[in-house]
Amino acid sequence: TAIVITEQPVSVSVPVGYSFTLRCRAEGRTSLQYQWFCQHQSVCHQIPGATKQDLPITAQQTQLYTCRINDLNRNAIFSDWVKVEVHQCVARGLPPRLWQGEPVIVLNPTEQRVEVGKPLQLQCAAMGVPAPSYQWYRNGNLLEHQKKKKLWITHAKISDSGTYLCCASNSHGEHWTNAVDIHIEGGETFPPAERLQLCHLVFLLATGKIALLVGNNRYQHHPNLMAPVTDVFELSRLLEQLGFQVVSLLD
Repeated sequence: TAIVITEQPVSVSVPVGYSFTLRCRAEGRTSLQYQWFCQHQSVCHQIPGATKQDLPITAQQTQLYTCRINDLNRNAIFSDWVKVEVHQCVARGLPPRLWQGEPVIVLNPTEQRVEVGKPLQLQCAAMGVPAPSYQWYRNGNLLEHQKKKKLWITHAKISDSGTYLCCASNSHGEHWTNAVDIHIEGGETFPPAERLQLCHLVFLLATGKIALLVGNNRYQHHPNLMAPVTDVFELSRLLEQLGFQVVSLLD
């Protein structure tokens, strides 16, 4: 309680060569001294001459920063660690000349086709001062726990198919990535109860002729169909007349 930080530095995400200032403010019972530190690739070191409340930076590489504040009674406290993320941007990704720190998308997610059960990873990135926060959406619906630059699904399901996009936002505004279609393909399609029923039938009738008929009425991106019900019924009658044991499933 001898030293209280009243203004913490904030993380930023900027293009290489961009100049800005990290700020830290504190109050104490005696006069205070400031010292800034940076960390790159797990190596932390004191920044020579960085002994003021403000730290001017010209962005060159992504690093972490913190400020130590101490008083004359040997009390000391460190600010939050903040990240200065530096983007080696292509020209069209650079912010406008009068950029005020609003989010600018520099990496859009890409369309993917993923097998059921395999990992799905989508990635985006945006510049901003302060650094933007992220929120992913699928088919226009907010994904509650997907709030990072990388969207990660360990085992993709058919229901994970859809159109994805991400919103990057900070105190100056928001910017949306491009929308991309994600296709989850293959995998087991039968519900557990029907799968068990089918296995029993296959074992019982293994020596005979078996016809498996599957009629799909409902599709995610197509109106419901009526013909498959009739088709399965007609084919079942025909195949039974030909001596087949018929297993019929819908959807």
